[in-house]
Amino acid sequence: MGLISLLWGIVALLWMVLAFIPLLGWGNWFVIPFAALGALIAAIALLFTSPGNRGRAKAGLLINGIVIVVGVVRLGLGGGVI
Repeated sequence: MGLISLLWGIVALLWMVLAFIPLLGWGNWFVIPFAALGALIAAIALLFTSPGNRGRAKAGLLINGIVIVVGVVRLGLGGGVI
């Protein structure tokens, strides 16, 4: 599950970079829930993985968390959040 969350975070990160292009900022509305689901998968992976094998899950949680924060900030700056 850690690998899944890591790959999910990489896809969300690429999607977030695409949403930085002008007129594609609406993509943040979709990338935030997508990354939240990836963070949930990473949290579950952290619970069920042995302590020595949690690196991928931690990286997935970190990447998904960064995508969520940047997406929310981008929506706030762009006027997407009323």
